[in-house]
Amino acid sequence: MIRPFLLGAALALVPASLSFAESPKPAAVQVAGLTLSDAFTRATLPGAPVAGGFVTIANAGSADDRLIGGKANFATEVQVHEMALQGDVMKMRELPDGLPIPAGQTVVLKPGSYHVMFMGLTRPLTEGETVDVTLTFEKAGDVALKMAVIAPGKAHMGAGKPMGMAAPASN
Repeated sequence: MIRPFLLGAALALVPASLSFAESPKPAAVQVAGLTLSDAFTRATLPGAPVAGGFVTIANAGSADDRLIGGKANFATEVQVHEMALQGDVMKMRELPDGLPIPAGQTVVLKPGSYHVMFMGLTRPLTEGETVDVTLTFEKAGDVALKMAVIAPGKAHMGAGKPMGMAAPASN
């Protein structure tokens, strides 16, 4: 009789933001000198038209590459976007020429910065699931990876490091 009470009391002390149903951190993917890791998106409400996708891309190769788009079976289109402060206003825009991934550098797609935008969602994304996404690079081609779906507003689980960003080289 005391054990159920203690279990209930212990659970009451656990922060509400802690989720026991987190999906495991997807494995890193390596292709043509690129390593894609820490891939995630956020859960969406039913009827939401868009979602963002985030991933760390390290280019250990000797040649620059460029992220130019992608595919996902839960969206009608995948675009490469950036958010940038223009004056006092944060603006989001598509990068029609894609995002440079310079040789020897790491580019982090993260909330409030570079990201892939899943347009025309065909279904809600549910916390705890893992979704299949294909990112398209100019040189490396199509790269399939899995993205964890985490709670809205939650920091990326398992990144294990600050989500810093190396600035792409200027054109």
